[in-house]
Amino acid sequence: MKKNRYFTKRITAVLMSACLIVTGSAQVFATTISNAQSEKAEAEENLDSVNDQISDIESQQSSLQSEIDALDSELVLTIANISILEDEIVSKQAELEQATDDLAEAEEKEAEQYASMKERISYMYINGGEISFFSALLGASSFADALNRVQMFASVYSFDRSLLQEYEETVAEVEELIEEVSEEEAALQDQQSELESQKSSLNTMITEKSAEMDDFDIMLAEAQSLAAEYKATIEEQTELIAQEVAAQQAAAAEEAARIAAAESSLDSSSSDSSSSDDSSGSSTSTGSDATTGSSSSTGSSSSTGSSSTSRSSTSPGSRYSTGSSSSTSSSSSTSSSSSTSSSSSTASGSGQAVADYACQFVGNPYVWGGESLTNGADCSGFVKAVYAHFGVSLPHSSYSLRSVGYAVSASEMQPGDIVCYEGHVAIYIGGGAIVHAASASTGIKISYNYAYRTVVAIRRIF
Repeated sequence: MKKNRYFTKRITAVLMSACLIVTGSAQVFATTISNAQSEKAEAEENLDSVNDQISDIESQQSSLQSEIDALDSELVLTIANISILEDEIVSKQAELEQATDDLAEAEEKEAEQYASMKERISYMYINGGEISFFSALLGASSFADALNRVQMFASVYSFDRSLLQEYEETVAEVEELIEEVSEEEAALQDQQSELESQKSSLNTMITEKSAEMDDFDIMLAEAQSLAAEYKATIEEQTELIAQEVAAQQAAAAEEAARIAAAESSLDSSSSDSSSSDDSSGSSTSTGSDATTGSSSSTGSSSSTGSSSTSRSSTSPGSRYSTGSSSSTSSSSSTSSSSSTSSSSSTASGSGQAVADYACQFVGNPYVWGGESLTNGADCSGFVKAVYAHFGVSLPHSSYSLRSVGYAVSASEMQPGDIVCYEGHVAIYIGGGAIVHAASASTGIKISYNYAYRTVVAIRRIF
């Protein structure tokens, strides 16, 4: 009997020990899994943040690349316009050389004719010659003869006078032509200088934008590296959680097997002990009531506690900020909406009104990229600002202005028409003259020969 009780207590102790082991293992597994889940969740949150940053960086890169492409296109167009201007300057120089030669020739003929005239006048009208004017009259055989001689002298004088006047007019015209061609050459050279300045500015802007793109490339590479690290962390913790869960399940199964084996052994022992007691009782007890009491107490306590300590990890991805990008996007959207509204406004006015209004700003400064009629504008900015006064929205581009409104020929030109050259635009004001933002040295001015350089298009808005 004592032996049976001892065996029962031992089995109970084994069961309680197994329960404690299972509880302890569960606590360890729970802590490990909790930590792994916490680290995985943090890595997933960081990965989402970095992916957002990557998306923003790529969006900014795309926008920046569009700006660089536009600058490249403008630079190519500027270089082409410089080349065209160089050819036009060479042509103007040849024209100026020809006019200078014509002037020299006209002046020479004028001097020769003047000398001849003086010589003839002196010969005919000054005494001392055998056939002087008075001697010719005295030598006349009749009144009719004298009259003929007087008419001859008058004819010679009139011829000399008209010929000299013709040469003087030719000289004046050639001098005026030289002055005009010289001014046109100077205007072309000014425009060439402006285009060279624009070319330099565009190159600088492209260099700056390219450097900015390089910075974005570095930021993108760093963000992608962080994303790869966070992905690796997520995969690592996912695998660790799976391993811990599998280990926990295996340990639980093993302990369950041990408990089942112990319970089975206890049941077998109890059965054997009961059988032995029954046999002993029947042999020692006669004629008396047998009282058999059994008390079985099986207690088990299990407490499961879990405490998890989250490991902090620094998120390098927080170094990026995309607020500027969203602000820029909002600003761009507002600007686009404003432009669309302006384009849809109803145009009013007439070509003559446009020409009259534009002439009010003659003498104001030229500023590349400007659109202010008072503080400064470039050629296309000037045209755009003038027409904006009449409710018409035009592009700030000399190239794009070639396609606004509708085309007219030079013979149909009217005040207010837009005259387009390679890399330059002006407003026709009538009488062969134009008003335009010519160059930094001359500002907004009137030129009296619209065809001072090759015209590529004439566009009418009204």
